[in-house]
Amino acid sequence: MKQINPGFMQGRLSPLIDGKIQAFPAACWEDEFPLAAELGFDQIEWTLDHVGLMNNPLMSREGRADMRRLTRRNKIKVTSVTMDNVMQAPFHKTKGALQHGLLEDFSAVVDACAAAKIKILVLPLVDDGALENAEDEAALKSGLDIVFPVLSRNQMRIAFESDFPPDRLAKFLATYGAQNFGLTYDIGNSAGLGFDPGDEFKAYGERIIHVHVKDRLRGGSTVPLGEGDALFDNVFDYIAAQNYQGDIILQTARADDDNHGGVLTTYRSMVLDWIADRQSGATTA
Repeated sequence: MKQINPGFMQGRLSPLIDGKIQAFPAACWEDEFPLAAELGFDQIEWTLDHVGLMNNPLMSREGRADMRRLTRRNKIKVTSVTMDNVMQAPFHKTKGALQHGLLEDFSAVVDACAAAKIKILVLPLVDDGALENAEDEAALKSGLDIVFPVLSRNQMRIAFESDFPPDRLAKFLATYGAQNFGLTYDIGNSAGLGFDPGDEFKAYGERIIHVHVKDRLRGGSTVPLGEGDALFDNVFDYIAAQNYQGDIILQTARADDDNHGGVLTTYRSMVLDWIADRQSGATTA
């Protein structure tokens, strides 16, 4: 397992927007870079929303230039993006002109990520973007076929995030080549769905290329780390056992008192302790 300094999901150092736990912080996104550097972070996972998608800095040449300036000045990496825009308006669950427009948006996002040298594109197939039938899966495959040449040419990877049970998800992943497609393992989402980490890592552990850290109650919502049903000791045992080489991103609960930096650094310390325990051989699984 490589030496990891956990990154965080964009917006976690900014005030909530309309009460949402996650949204692109349009009014203050630039401020997060120096604050992150001051707190000792070196990675931010970018976020995209469907509403206002084309106004996101990632989607324009000028915006990407601003991103490069901030990443260089603050020594912060942006190597992954969560495409919440697809979850909010899934092209694979629409038809006709609406689907055509959403596919154009999806292709534009992939092109923008290639231009920004972002290598991991998290595709959330959960909530409104969940795959509910064979028709959804076929439409998703067709959309991914469109962007595959860009993915392949730029050595980019789609990291699916799914609510499928372990065996079902393993079968789904088997239909996509490992060179350009893998899995985002969301610790909290799996806990919320009641999945057993042992079953998950046995079914598809080798396809995990990205990890989101949060805690959730089974059948419930996101809660502070350690207050939900996530089995963090077990999960980090399995992550260490397979010599995981990807990134770990904090997608954690927000601060109740607006002390977003303090909460985020506390969560980072918890994750670093879990990792250090594994590196010292103190495992529990």
